[in-house]
Amino acid sequence: MRPVLLVVAPGDPRKRMFILEQHAGHVRILENGKLLPKPFLTLKDLSFSNEQGLLGLAFHPKFQTNGKLYVNYTGNDDHTRIVEYQVSAANPDQVDIKTRRELIKIEQPYSNHNGGHVVFGPDGKLWTGVGDGGSAGDPEENGQNPKALLGKMLRLDVDATTPTPERIHMGVRNPWRFSFDAKTGDLMIADVGQNLWEYVFAVGGSDTSNRNFGWNVTEGSHCFRAKTCDKSLFTPPVVEFPHEEGCSITGGFTYRGKALPMLDGRYFYADFCTGLLRSFTWTRDASTPIAAGWVRDHWDWKAAIDKRGVLSQISSFGVDHDGELYIVLLTGTIYRLGPKA
Repeated sequence: MRPVLLVVAPGDPRKRMFILEQHAGHVRILENGKLLPKPFLTLKDLSFSNEQGLLGLAFHPKFQTNGKLYVNYTGNDDHTRIVEYQVSAANPDQVDIKTRRELIKIEQPYSNHNGGHVVFGPDGKLWTGVGDGGSAGDPEENGQNPKALLGKMLRLDVDATTPTPERIHMGVRNPWRFSFDAKTGDLMIADVGQNLWEYVFAVGGSDTSNRNFGWNVTEGSHCFRAKTCDKSLFTPPVVEFPHEEGCSITGGFTYRGKALPMLDGRYFYADFCTGLLRSFTWTRDASTPIAAGWVRDHWDWKAAIDKRGVLSQISSFGVDHDGELYIVLLTGTIYRLGPKA
């Protein structure tokens, strides 16, 4: 199955969940705890080696009226595509593949660091995180190239006749899941590091500045290639952890559900390799354009809730229509975070 994402469609009265199967190219519907037998969408022009495949799905904010959705995937030419589809007029559980509209194609020099997440922001625009193009160490120097689309957080106006990607933030290596706080609009980006560090960047919801997160001059808050480097232009991460604790961060969500009120405002993240699961609260520091802000109450959850050691290969998180948090494992299991029985 190899699930890498769980998303919901805004305003869906049936409260369906949509699950992405990375290498099969399927979007499956989970309704009332059961998978519907026929996929919602199947992509056939897919490359699925290594980190490639079907990586992102987002529903238009007006999905209930226009039926539009957007997928980010690796085409069979090994390049990234963001494509718009519409739901079939005859069957709400099927995509009409004849409605396909390609919004953007991004050439990928290597097979890794695709990024691939797509999310509609509070601004109504479609955001996507694009990795640096792959290999190791960013050999193409895309992270710090302001003209490149690779190594960037991009934004598209999907309602435009010809959407043009805007480069909003730069200097990311491989953003593996990012999210906007449903209450504040704060942007949290989990970025996979190279050899030593994993980290989370944050941008306040009211902050309209363009950020440079430093890759490949820095890896997190640390100089990457040299013992010393000029960090003055870079926004440091709000949280980072060394590779003694993990090797590939997975970003989550800021909890805004009702079942666990004590967790309100806490951002959750994990590590794919070790099953690390942590959360924190964050407050923006508006004193300078590159200020990281303050992290408080950084909690480690693994020992408390994973005594059987089942949390491994955490590929993604999801939230349902009630704001409740889900943990997605690449092995095919999905857990819901809820009160202790």
